[in-house]
Amino acid sequence: MTFSPKIATVGMAGLLVTFGDKLSEPANRAALAFRAAVNAQGWKEVSETTTSLVSAFVLCDLAAVDIDVMQGRLADLLASRDWYAAPLPAGRSLWHVPTVYGTDLAPQLEEAAALAGLDPDAAIAQLSSARVRVLTIGFAPGQPYMGELPANWDLPRQEGLTRSVPGGALITAIRQLIIFTAASPTGWRHIGQTAFRTFRPDASAPFALAPGDELIFPSVPRAEVLRLRASDQTGDGGADREALP
Repeated sequence: MTFSPKIATVGMAGLLVTFGDKLSEPANRAALAFRAAVNAQGWKEVSETTTSLVSAFVLCDLAAVDIDVMQGRLADLLASRDWYAAPLPAGRSLWHVPTVYGTDLAPQLEEAAALAGLDPDAAIAQLSSARVRVLTIGFAPGQPYMGELPANWDLPRQEGLTRSVPGGALITAIRQLIIFTAASPTGWRHIGQTAFRTFRPDASAPFALAPGDELIFPSVPRAEVLRLRASDQTGDGGADREALP
């Protein structure tokens, strides 16, 4: 990596440690691993941490703490190892989420496949076998940005706006996949449909997924997703979950 990690203040709310100027697997890995390492320090001044695609944010009241001390701690931690090659944090999960591709439930598969240089069957084969990581959570509660797909899925934004896609929609955007939390307009393409709920407000852990989790979206028939949508009470939408080492 040629990018040197940077520490910056975010107003008086905390400190942002950035590992890249654009998304890459090593930069996302570094952000996830560094956040876990900050949490392990148990610094009393830190009330919360979170990650974006390539950054880790450390929430602390900079009006009440010594900024130089906090920056020094973060700099020392940064210097302690190569974060771009660090192991991903423990406690992650691998999810297999049943997905119907195309049909009236996901009507933009063929358009997306053509842009990716594939026929629909080849697109489904590629998408349903891809293993993607939750890079970050954002836009809506529990909504994951997952990637990266192969380079042929670096698709442009559509010219128009889709008025609404349903919750559980699988969307492709700039080599990423997104499961929509709730019905929403989008400028990206609706290629698959799941019965998976990313946000479960009544659960002990309302966000089903966490940054660093991995997902595979195996292809199932349209009728199976409709059955899962009607009958599933857990929100998993028929997904299998296993612990990652």
